[in-house]
Amino acid sequence: MEIPLFPLHQVLCPGIVLPLHIFEDRYRAMTRRCLDTGEPFGVVLIRDGGEVGTKGVATLAGVGAFAEIREAGRYPDGRYDVLAAATGRFAIDSVDAQREPYLVAEVTPLDDEVGDEGRAERLAARAIQRFVRYLDLMRARDGESSEVLDIRVEIEASQGEPDDDVDPDAAAEPELTSDAEPPTRHDLDIPDDPTVLSYLLSGIVQVELPRRQALLEAETTVERLEGLISLLERELILLGRRLRYFTPDPATIRGARRS
Repeated sequence: MEIPLFPLHQVLCPGIVLPLHIFEDRYRAMTRRCLDTGEPFGVVLIRDGGEVGTKGVATLAGVGAFAEIREAGRYPDGRYDVLAAATGRFAIDSVDAQREPYLVAEVTPLDDEVGDEGRAERLAARAIQRFVRYLDLMRARDGESSEVLDIRVEIEASQGEPDDDVDPDAAAEPELTSDAEPPTRHDLDIPDDPTVLSYLLSGIVQVELPRRQALLEAETTVERLEGLISLLERELILLGRRLRYFTPDPATIRGARRS
């Protein structure tokens, strides 16, 4: 199938909602196309380089996420604010940089293979335990500033919400404050499906982009959960010592990356 691409210095995982401010002419055109047709666009990681379609052509990851526009507001001058929800994965087969002002790609949707279902269930339970501890350690201690996880998620209609719009509560930004009680599974409204859980946690845990991309590309839910648990255990050790890996923001190094 053919979709427009929106390359970013960001990895989008299914279930995560991405707010975007669209002001470049090429991405305004892309947004109009998606709004007119109801078709998704593709969010794909810029592995190396800056702007795509300029003299310094970037290297793109081979796997990205379908993004469906859930909400859109248009300014009088033609800019847009949109909320796009990631609904699945695709592999890029080819990219056309000439036909439209934005990139257009032929992609193959990727199925979600679970692997061993019993092992997936056990790994999901372990991942939840470590994630709850991770959130607890992310809270600020005395003398520290509080870090906010600016993550928005989409709740499935099967959980009792309307299926035609993003639930406002589901798109809220989780905030971890120093005076909050330790989170529980009930507080987090964690999904029971191991595949949904694996994508959700992969999109929330604050890790380096190549590691998040590897989680997105995992061939099975079991493989993704195994990688996620390994990353969470690393983060628990670091956060327990009040340490974090430092990864420079490519957008900051090369100048602000905007749409």
